[in-house]
Amino acid sequence: MAETRWLDDGEMRAWKAFLAAGALLNRRLDQQLKEDSGLSHAQYEILVRLSAAPDGELRMTELADALINSKSGLTYQVGQLEKAGLVRRRSCPSDVRGVFAVLTDSGRELLEGAAPGHVAAVRAHLVDVLTPEQLTAIADGLGEVTRRLRAGSA
Repeated sequence: MAETRWLDDGEMRAWKAFLAAGALLNRRLDQQLKEDSGLSHAQYEILVRLSAAPDGELRMTELADALINSKSGLTYQVGQLEKAGLVRRRSCPSDVRGVFAVLTDSGRELLEGAAPGHVAAVRAHLVDVLTPEQLTAIADGLGEVTRRLRAGSA
C-alpha cells in the first residue's frame, strides 16, 4: 500500500480556504436570491441554463449533467419550479423515457428580475474582491480540477 502524502502547511491552507470560501459564498448567494426573488441558488442556475438553451428547453439528463446535480435532486428542484409556474415539463417525442424541462414566460421574467441582484452579489463577494491575476488562477486551477473529475481521471 502506498504511503499517505499528507498535506503540507501551504496545501492545507489552500484546502481550508477553498472549503470556507465555497461554503460561505454559496450561503450568501443563496440568501440573496431567496430574499430578492424567492429562488434557491440551485433553482436560479436551472433557470439560467434553460434561458441559454435553444427554445429555452433542455433534456433533464443534459440539465443534470450541466449543473453537476443528481437526477433525483434535479427532478425535485424542477418540480418546485413547475409548481411555481416557472418551468414546465414535456415528453420527448423520439424517446418515451426522455423528458424536457422548458422555461415558461413567467420563469424568464423572474430570471430577468433576479439576475441583476445576483450578478451584483457575485461581484461584491468574489469578483471584485480578487485581482485579475487571482481570478485567472482560480479559473485555470479549478477548471483543470473540473476537467479531470469529469473525465474520471482524478
